[in-house]
Amino acid sequence: MQALQGIKVVELSRALSGPFCSMVLADLGADVIKVEPGPDGDMSRTWGPFDRGVSTYYLSCNRNKRGVCIDFRNPEGLAAIHRLVDDADVVIENFKPGTIDSMGLGYDVLSARNPRLVLGSINAFGADGPMSGWPGFDQIAQGYSGLMSLTGFADGDPTRTGTAIGDLSSGMWLAMAILSALLERERTGRGQHVSTSLLASLVGLLSVHGQRYLSLGDIPRRTGNAHSVIAPYGVFETADGPLNIAPITSDMWLRLCQLLELPALPDDPRFATNEARVAHRDELKAALEARLKTRGKREWTELFIGVGLPAGPINTLDEVFADPQVQHCRLVETVEHPTLGALRQVVTPVSSSAVTGDSPGHVSRHAPPGLGEHTVDVLRETGFDEISIEALIAAKAVHQQGGYSLPEKALEHTAGVTQ
Repeated sequence: MQALQGIKVVELSRALSGPFCSMVLADLGADVIKVEPGPDGDMSRTWGPFDRGVSTYYLSCNRNKRGVCIDFRNPEGLAAIHRLVDDADVVIENFKPGTIDSMGLGYDVLSARNPRLVLGSINAFGADGPMSGWPGFDQIAQGYSGLMSLTGFADGDPTRTGTAIGDLSSGMWLAMAILSALLERERTGRGQHVSTSLLASLVGLLSVHGQRYLSLGDIPRRTGNAHSVIAPYGVFETADGPLNIAPITSDMWLRLCQLLELPALPDDPRFATNEARVAHRDELKAALEARLKTRGKREWTELFIGVGLPAGPINTLDEVFADPQVQHCRLVETVEHPTLGALRQVVTPVSSSAVTGDSPGHVSRHAPPGLGEHTVDVLRETGFDEISIEALIAAKAVHQQGGYSLPEKALEHTAGVTQ
């Protein structure tokens, strides 16, 4: 799916939320120019673990982009950024509120130069308000949003999710907002400034728990892997690992007891109704697990599915990427990396009926760029001549991976010039 072909995105963000947003747009066909601060680049390049010296964190969220390295603190570097933005469709940033304004890259300035520009911003707690200036990272926002209060076991600590869900969800929310702004631009001819925050993104995911409080004043508590109002529902141990089961109706409950050859359970007063089963969930779990531990999680899954009961193993990542359904859905693709060779990556999980043939519709075209890999190429496209590019490099306002040599024609103009 290449619906965004012809859309130029200038990414001024770092770490995860902004880069993830721009990667989604790149996977959809946009020309994303990742502008990293010189001379060291995106902070995520230093975060391990590393694959032969390359950060896997950086690799996870930067494919299908072109890389430019510019010193944001150098006036000539900032001027170069302005020129990059002048014909861009989208700019993405995730600095603290006020930072891009202080650099002369605020929306009022950019839109005056380019009225069709869409500026997308992500911050920690919001663009304004009493906490807008607070620094924030994913886990801080998970706690502040209430999400961690819902996650974990009742007798344990509040728990973060295993992935950086605040960063990732804010990136997805912003991608959605940018696409909407581009669509609206087709009607109005003007861009706009769209934004979200880690806090807003996570509060937006509270869903039924948030509504439960807003409607009833009820503060949900942590229930671990058990459902707060349905039993049995959740994680149960088998002979070789944990299994999720979800018999959510009375009919499913009876089928579960029949499959497990536990005919007395439905008549037991402790388990006769869903409310009773919730009240006695620990005793019920023990009774079910005594039977479930006689077989493995994959075998039980097939038996449950065979009688129409929702169930599935809790897979480790080696099991996930070896799974036939994951492989059939082509959720991993391979792209050629200049130093790592064949690089497997998790795809953006969307496809389109407009794509025919063997292509799944979400093709990885380019490996994540090296630091400053495309600086000179992008500057040329932006209208810089060779002498100007050489001057920017000499002033360390920009950086090019692997060095830079002037073409012969440009060398003619510099003959006899002393430094």
